[in-house]
Amino acid sequence: MATQRYRTEHDSMGELQVPADALWGAQTQRAVQNFPVSGRPMPRGFIRALGLVKASAASVNAELGLLPKGVSRAIHAAALQVAEGEHDAQFPIDIYQTGSGTSSNMNANEVIATLASRAGNAGSGSKHAVHPNDHVNLGQSSNDVIPTAIRVSAQLAVVEDLLPALKHLRKTIDGRARAFGKVVKTGRTHLMDAMPLTFAQEFGAWSSQLASAQARIEDALKRLRRLPIGGTAIGTGINADPRFGKAMAKALSTLAMTKFESAADKFEGLASQDDAVELSGQLSALAVALMKIANDLRWMNSGPLAGLGELELPALQPGSSIMPGKVNPVVPEATVMVCAQVMGHHTAITVAGQTGNFQLNVTLPLIAANLLDSIGLLANVSRLLADTTIAGMKVRRDNVAAALDRNPILVTALNPIIGYEKAAAIAKRAYKEGRPVFEIAVEDSGLPATQLKKLLDPAALTRGGIHGK
Repeated sequence: MATQRYRTEHDSMGELQVPADALWGAQTQRAVQNFPVSGRPMPRGFIRALGLVKASAASVNAELGLLPKGVSRAIHAAALQVAEGEHDAQFPIDIYQTGSGTSSNMNANEVIATLASRAGNAGSGSKHAVHPNDHVNLGQSSNDVIPTAIRVSAQLAVVEDLLPALKHLRKTIDGRARAFGKVVKTGRTHLMDAMPLTFAQEFGAWSSQLASAQARIEDALKRLRRLPIGGTAIGTGINADPRFGKAMAKALSTLAMTKFESAADKFEGLASQDDAVELSGQLSALAVALMKIANDLRWMNSGPLAGLGELELPALQPGSSIMPGKVNPVVPEATVMVCAQVMGHHTAITVAGQTGNFQLNVTLPLIAANLLDSIGLLANVSRLLADTTIAGMKVRRDNVAAALDRNPILVTALNPIIGYEKAAAIAKRAYKEGRPVFEIAVEDSGLPATQLKKLLDPAALTRGGIHGK
């Protein structure tokens, strides 16, 4: 077995041993040793955002005349490597770390400084030509970098992944609504038979739910894009050029190709994470909509003999280790689990959002990790539900028609003509005798069959109003 080699590094607390091939330095190593909690490092999207923040800071500091252009170029190039995922293994710090995220900020500073030093001083023997604090972290503090990285990473994940996935799911649902078009089915309230509607109307409600969820998420982004970078330690902007915050928002907008703006009140951006909590709340609302859709699919697919059997979902895998031939709605079930997890994340983010005192929230890594996990889960499962389930589902027209023909609730259309009580008596008799309501109405309503046929036409009933007068 190969022996692990180490090198000696130091920080303000003294010396310690760091793996010889690690790009990080002493402060990262201390965090690795201090937080062996979950074994889960910060997510890829967050590391990407850190890289984008550091690359932008290098460019801005050079433009402001605060950083030599050669150093700026080296830091910028190294930070983009981090943003692009070339060095993810060099970010080992656990999610459950110092609440400000200082350890992750220093992890980025140290890795980028090492890469920039090597690129700019190959063969010179100088390890610290680019300094993690003095150069990479210039004009910054963990206290404004980490809240900024949360906002950048979450916005990018929403814009690049979640919103396109939602649009794809809505488009797929709308396509199936058009395909099934005017097929009429029994509606249900309280899980009991109700007035009829078309599949297009039922699926349209799903699509509208998702459209509303999308609109709420997009509205939340208006506040999420306000970046507190430039506030440094507590919001006063100590050690940062007064122009730094606005210049950073502009640079990040260009680099990330999505809109950011400098927060008007940096104190708010550091002391609170209300905009992250708001976005998480909208993700939870989306999870509510997706769970409703998934559970509707499960009910409508139930059976195939002893359930509703209105839809036939694509068969994806065997459903039982003991019952041959059983097939289950596995993707809707996975969707339900994703939604439950997102709701749980929102609870944690809500608690974390109020867990700060005075000028700094101290649960930032947890907020970042849970927010990004929620966005990723919702984006992935939305595409999965669209492509594996909704796109290939079929209507079991015979079952739908049989249930609709025997639905006594159709008698509701007779209320304005024969009255509620007489209509109720017809419905109860139809239930009791298991006969279509039309047959009983012909016998008991006193109305001619031609009029009843028009009044009880399920397709006409889906359009509302009173017919046959």
